[in-house]
Amino acid sequence: MTTPTRVLVLNSGSSSVKYQLLDMRDDRRLAQGLVERIGEETSRLVHTPLLAGGGGKRERTGPIADHAEALKLVSEELAADGLGLDSPELAAIGHRVVHGGLRFTAPTVIDDAVLAEIERLVPVAPLHNPANLVGIRTATALRPDLPQVAVFDTAFHTTMPEAAARYAIDVETADAHRIRRYGFHGTSHAYVSRETARLLGKAPEEVNVIVLHLGNGASASAVRGGRCVDTSMGLTPLEGLVMGTRSGDVDPAVTFHLMRVAGMSADEIDVLLNKRSGLVGLCGDNDMREIRRRIDEGDERAALAFDVYVHRLKKYIGAYYAVLGRVDAVAFTAGVGENAAPVREAAVAGLEELGLAVDAGLNAVRSDEARIVSPEYARVAVAVVPTDEELEIARQSYALVREGSSGAHEQDTEK
Repeated sequence: MTTPTRVLVLNSGSSSVKYQLLDMRDDRRLAQGLVERIGEETSRLVHTPLLAGGGGKRERTGPIADHAEALKLVSEELAADGLGLDSPELAAIGHRVVHGGLRFTAPTVIDDAVLAEIERLVPVAPLHNPANLVGIRTATALRPDLPQVAVFDTAFHTTMPEAAARYAIDVETADAHRIRRYGFHGTSHAYVSRETARLLGKAPEEVNVIVLHLGNGASASAVRGGRCVDTSMGLTPLEGLVMGTRSGDVDPAVTFHLMRVAGMSADEIDVLLNKRSGLVGLCGDNDMREIRRRIDEGDERAALAFDVYVHRLKKYIGAYYAVLGRVDAVAFTAGVGENAAPVREAAVAGLEELGLAVDAGLNAVRSDEARIVSPEYARVAVAVVPTDEELEIARQSYALVREGSSGAHEQDTEK
């Protein structure tokens, strides 16, 4: 009997499902797709077979009632390519789960106890964990015999020391309500820090890296020898860098001031800081390409938004340089990090004394490959490393089911 080597990766959002099917013998993608606007009349499924001779992209439009129907349609599309969910070659289904608290520090085979804990963490991840749970339950109903593996965004950051993870508030209150810095985008930070070490020709244990995950959501991490020692996001993904629609770091008293002076409710302030701030709050756009176009045309608001974005980014580079003491590389990743050369150039400008610089020619090159964009003389490598969270989830899921272990590692500090 052939050993199953395929992993289906599911990323379930509140109204969407992203998926990829990979063969772990060679990390090859067999198919990928997206179901969006679930629950609306204008639902859409886009499926792309990646096998030779599999044909081109296929699209379905029309109402898709819920995640159960969405995954049923995904199963049908995969089956049409000879890759159905009933295949004996499928080893596991790997699920992105945003929040694992302190309890889950590694990929974990999902059972009732794991589901209950993910549900218990809903108050600290109300936008994400419920959708992740729906995806898990739906996939389990389709293949109850198959290992379902949770890979947590927060897991990579559980190695942070208490000095980095603790907020300076009353300890009893913090512990009672699980208030601490958890960090997010951990799957991306894990993948990129390891790929950066490979790019330098070294083992992850030998390298200190500052990873800058810059997309619509943005986060930074300080990684020492393959372990995260600090990260910019906190209790929620709101803390840290300036993002597309999120404010990042802001004086907590702003909340009280808006309540007292503007008469805003907690929910209204939540919407303000998460959806009407960041780049869109500063200039009305959260697309860096559009912001750069407006700057070229002399738009002052766009220029201010860019400057605020870069100023915050530069502060975090400096802070994490201090945390690490020695830095071997600064790695840019995700949509903005991989594609916006002006952001990379501006972020390290003026940091030559720290050994940081970019080569204008190398930095301007567009490529899907990991690459160094700093000059040879630079003491610290500046790298562009495309992230691959789906591959990371597939690798972690496959390694776990091959080990035949539950993979759940718990810390007794959680209360």
